Amino acid sequence: MLKKVILCVDDEEIILTSLRDQLQNYFGNRYTYEFAESADEAFEVISELDEDDVEILIIVSDWLMPNMKGDEFLIRVHQQFPGIVKVMLTGHADDEAIERTRREANLHRCLHKPWTEKELMETLVSGLEK
Repeated sequence: MLKKVILCVDDEEIILTSLRDQLQNYFGNRYTYEFAESADEAFEVISELDEDDVEILIIVSDWLMPNMKGDEFLIRVHQQFPGIVKVMLTGHADDEAIERTRREANLHRCLHKPWTEKELMETLVSGLEK
């Protein structure tokens, strides 16, 4: 049986490493974790998982990334996969981008960097309960 996926997208490798460690520490082997360093790479991961009928439960995405900002990325994901829970993790997003993502991508929550493991896990658990 294929495990369900939590996908993290951030252009900073250190952020992805931190997210991986926190996810594995909290959830262990309950989920599969996928990581992408750009929106383009994330779309490739999403496409491959979709082709393999693997369900993505949550996407945690940075906002400030090269080529495509996180709000645009999450809105595009939402248009194709409205059931995926979307979380923005940012140190730079402006209120307008966050509100646009809430309206157009059903944003579950926006966390600001630096985040705490407690607030990240509370956000993900509440998203998984949706």
